[in-house]
Amino acid sequence: MFSFLKKSSSDAKPEVPAAAAPAEAAKPSWRERLFQGLAKTRAQWGGKLKTIFSRGKVDDELLEELETLLLTSDVGIEATTHLLDELKKAAKRDKLETPEAIQKALADALLETLKPLEQPLDFNTHKPYVIMIAGVNGAGKTTSIGKLAKYFQTQGKTVLLAAGDTFRAAAREQLQTWGERNNVTVIAQESGDPAAVIYDAIAAAKARGIDIVLADTAGRLPTQLHLMEEIAKVRRVIQKIEPEGPHETLLVLDANIGQNALQQVKAFDKAINVTGLVLTKLDGTAKGGVVLGIARQCPKPVRFIGVGEQIDDLRPFSAKDFVDALFEQ
Repeated sequence: MFSFLKKSSSDAKPEVPAAAAPAEAAKPSWRERLFQGLAKTRAQWGGKLKTIFSRGKVDDELLEELETLLLTSDVGIEATTHLLDELKKAAKRDKLETPEAIQKALADALLETLKPLEQPLDFNTHKPYVIMIAGVNGAGKTTSIGKLAKYFQTQGKTVLLAAGDTFRAAAREQLQTWGERNNVTVIAQESGDPAAVIYDAIAAAKARGIDIVLADTAGRLPTQLHLMEEIAKVRRVIQKIEPEGPHETLLVLDANIGQNALQQVKAFDKAINVTGLVLTKLDGTAKGGVVLGIARQCPKPVRFIGVGEQIDDLRPFSAKDFVDALFEQ
């Protein structure tokens, strides 16, 4: 079974200053923060799974109860059907007869489903590496850009931000605040064409030898076709100054919106060719199962996931860590 290894607290030593020791012990690892962030989803699953698996056999009643749990966790019909089929195959093949064996079989099926989404972003192929970032208002797009800037800096890269969201009044100021926090330059204009802002940012990055450009774009709904065309224009303008760009097109998704996330992926992919996803606010929902729905219906790589408000609470997606965090340990 899965194990959740918490940091063990060391015995206090008199000679260690009182203020220093707690600070070290209090900082949780990323794995611990992921477990904390998925607490709501795990609570939704944990007790119910124990009850469902307690009979120790994969029968019609178990499958029906598990189906209900998966669907109410926003796993989606297609992914739910796939997982139930895999569990039935495992039960027949391995003669599952204990709750622990059934849970492990389900966890294995989850991991097999999610593993293809685990494709770390290779940002060393171009300089500057241009990342175009899209998403609806409220998804956490601008905040994610700030966190991504911090992440890339920890990887030894220089970063420049392009304030291409010229539609939302506070977007430019918000991005500039993140730029100040990370000590990176933000290319912005008081008003004007978002494509022109991003064009200028890429030109500046080339002139200054910057490694990565994070290009913000205006938040929009997939149903706003005229705005979706505007974001497609941004992509075309990027290609004028960087023919192979954007090198990555990230769509930021709010995990709270459940199955609507699938429609967003399809709509944005049609307009701008989405190459990766950033899944935010997993700590605020009990329906983290939407990742499984994405895996089955519109399998785009999940480049990063966010589970908190801190600047380092956005990290590359690990399928195994995610599955481990869904189960009681």
